[in-house]
Amino acid sequence: MDDTQPFYLYRSNPEVAKFQSWENYQYDEAEAFVKEQIQHQPDIPGSWFQFAIALNETDQLIGDCALHTLDEPRIVEIGFTLAPEYQGQGYATEAVRMLLHYLFDSLSKHKIIAFTDVRNRKSAAVLERVGMRREGHLLQNYMSKGQWVDEYQYGILKSEWARKDAFNER
Repeated sequence: MDDTQPFYLYRSNPEVAKFQSWENYQYDEAEAFVKEQIQHQPDIPGSWFQFAIALNETDQLIGDCALHTLDEPRIVEIGFTLAPEYQGQGYATEAVRMLLHYLFDSLSKHKIIAFTDVRNRKSAAVLERVGMRREGHLLQNYMSKGQWVDEYQYGILKSEWARKDAFNER
């Protein structure tokens, strides 16, 4: 529950919410979300689970990574959110890379996918840096804040990750 305030602060920031599904995020929503996440386990088909991104030195919450286990549980969707003051410093890339390691190496997932608003160039860059490939440009794929939004879909297979991982360890 100690993470509720920093969670609320970045979720309520209009720049952070710009490409997310929420807006006008309230403290009581953050509190309810944190309480709910404490009760959840990762990798339950049909559910979302948030992993905290925290600084090693202080354990301060600076963002989160999302895991959406689909009804076909060998394929999962990921997402991420980072407080603005920590963007552009490699934290999102490191967190997503660690999440991919966990999903492929510990949970033996077959494929990981991610979606990003085409205007969110920073998120697309993170997904590409960790080795995900753009699989599609989905036109007017979802309604967000009163307008239809295009998305890019990214993906990476376990076999592709294993090759990239082996290459990176040399």
